[in-house]
Amino acid sequence: MAEKRDYYEVLGVDRSASDADIKKAYRNLAKKYHPDANPGDSTAEAKFKEINEAYSVLSDSETKARYDQYGHAGTDPNFGAGGFGGGFGGFGGGFGGDAFDLGDLFGDLFGGGRRSSRPNAPQKGADIETYITLTFEEAAFGCTKEIEFTRVETCASCKGSGANGANGVETCKTCNGTGTVRTIQRTPFGSMQSQRPCSACKGTGKIVKDPCTECKGSGVNRIKKKLSVNIPAGIDDEQRVILRGQGNHGSNGGPAGDLYVEVRVKPHKLFVREGNDIHYEMPISYAEAVLGAKLTVPTLEGESEFSIPEGTQSGSVFSLRGKGIPQVHGKGRGDIYVTVTVEVPKSLNSKQKELLKQFDEAMGNKNTPKKQSFFSKFKK
Repeated sequence: MAEKRDYYEVLGVDRSASDADIKKAYRNLAKKYHPDANPGDSTAEAKFKEINEAYSVLSDSETKARYDQYGHAGTDPNFGAGGFGGGFGGFGGGFGGDAFDLGDLFGDLFGGGRRSSRPNAPQKGADIETYITLTFEEAAFGCTKEIEFTRVETCASCKGSGANGANGVETCKTCNGTGTVRTIQRTPFGSMQSQRPCSACKGTGKIVKDPCTECKGSGVNRIKKKLSVNIPAGIDDEQRVILRGQGNHGSNGGPAGDLYVEVRVKPHKLFVREGNDIHYEMPISYAEAVLGAKLTVPTLEGESEFSIPEGTQSGSVFSLRGKGIPQVHGKGRGDIYVTVTVEVPKSLNSKQKELLKQFDEAMGNKNTPKKQSFFSKFKK
């Protein structure tokens, strides 16, 4: 059996990584290697399983602490069993040498008694995630898109039992149908009894002796689904739409999980989004900057007009109120901010150059106060 890789190495994070960093790394890798994004790729499927195993340990503070201290051994369900050997046998006498059940102990302390094992209790299905790509305009105004994804559904043939008919299931002989097995661990304080899911029946208390031919005894099938999703106006890149009850089916009659649809917005050729505002640069001519002009500018709805005053400087910013992105599930819209940049003419002919020189001479120094102030400071 191949040796397991370090879980931090699997997720590509340092041991000092925060919970948020671990979650971010997991999400990025899970998207990259998800089976739906890599159909038929056994290598990607193996990596996806490895990534999920690493995250299940490092996302839980208790299992993460054990892993940090003991490595992979600390996450083994049998970790600590018999670890004290006979060298501490003398401590056992303090409890009369009898094993005691931690469930009984804490049940008596905090009330309510022991919690009964329910291997066949209804379990909610897992949440799943997919993504959808939108244009800038689709995200701004909202739309309806069809998505295709894969989810786990209860086998229609065996109704989730995994068996071919009612007589295809028998009670597990290892756990006698309880779904759990008890183990005894020797500690300095005596022998402690604990229980864990039965490995023979995987905690169900039942063994399938005649598997269903459709699901091969698993009770579930991976099914491709198509759904229409309503995307709200104003949604932004990396935001998600939640479809309740469209995730993996639950087991033993439990409810289905949810489907998370992450939105990815294509960049626009002109517009840059910042919150609900839109920014872009627009070139204007030297004459328009000097004399002022009525400009035709692009907006989400098409072209619009606004005027700039005489003497507009390059880098000046003008706003179009209420022309930006709508508020998601709210009222109002952001603004559009237009930064004008003066385009200096190139490749002038001799006549144009002469006219420009005459213009400059006629201007004198009174219309270049910043230039005069600069040289005044330099001389001082």
